[in-house]
Amino acid sequence: MGVGRLILWDVDGTLVRAGDIGATVFDQALAAVVGRKPDERISMSGKTDPQIVREYLALMGVTRTDEVVQAVLRGVEGQLAAAAADGELLETGWACAGVADLLAALAGDERVISSLLTGNVYPNALVKVGAFGLDRYLQLDVGAYGSDHHDRNELVPVALRRLEAERGIRLSGEQVWIVGDTPRDLGCARAAGARCLLVATGRYRLDELDGLGADAALADLADTGAVLELLTAGL
Repeated sequence: MGVGRLILWDVDGTLVRAGDIGATVFDQALAAVVGRKPDERISMSGKTDPQIVREYLALMGVTRTDEVVQAVLRGVEGQLAAAAADGELLETGWACAGVADLLAALAGDERVISSLLTGNVYPNALVKVGAFGLDRYLQLDVGAYGSDHHDRNELVPVALRRLEAERGIRLSGEQVWIVGDTPRDLGCARAAGARCLLVATGRYRLDELDGLGADAALADLADTGAVLELLTAGL
C-alpha cells in the first residue's frame, strides 16, 4: 500500500499561534532596514511573508525593490529565530488544540504524507513548528513556503513537484488536503483542485468560514478521530 494522500498544513492560526511576536518581528525588521516602524499594522492572515513585506513597504511609501524586500525578510528571520532561542516564542505562543495528537497519528499512517503549505518563508516555518515540537511529525522537505512564491495560489503545485522529485511519488490535486484557517487557504486549494478543511483557530470565526464552500469547516482540531476519518477517507 503506497502513499495516496498529501496533507498540507498552514502554520499560523492552524497549527500554532505565535502571539504578538508574529507581528512584532516585522516591525523590528522594518525599523532596522527602513529606519522606522510602520504607523499601523496590516492584516497578515493567509498572506505570504514576501506579500506582507511588500504591503508594509507600500504603506510606508518605501520603494519595493527586491533588495529591500529581501533585507526585511532576512531581518524577520533573524528576529523570529532570536525570539525562539530566548524562549519568548514558547512563552507567548502555543500549539492549537489537538494538533500534536493529530499530527502524531498521521505520521504513523504510511498512506499519508504530512507537510506544510504556509506563507512563512522556510526558515520561519521551521522555527515556529520546531518551537512547539511539531516538526518531528512533518516531512518538511516536500512542503511549500512563502520563500517559493509570493502568491499562495502557486504553492500546491510546488509541493506536488517536490514530492515527486524527493520521494518519487506522483499525486494529483485531488489527492491533496489543505488545512488552514483563512479564505486564502481555501483559495489556494481550489486553484489546484485540492480539498480543503478550514478551522476556526485563527482570526476567522466558524460562522465566517462555514459558508465559504470548503469541503469541511471545524471549530478546532481537537477531535482526533473525526479529523483523521475526514482526512483519510477513501484511502
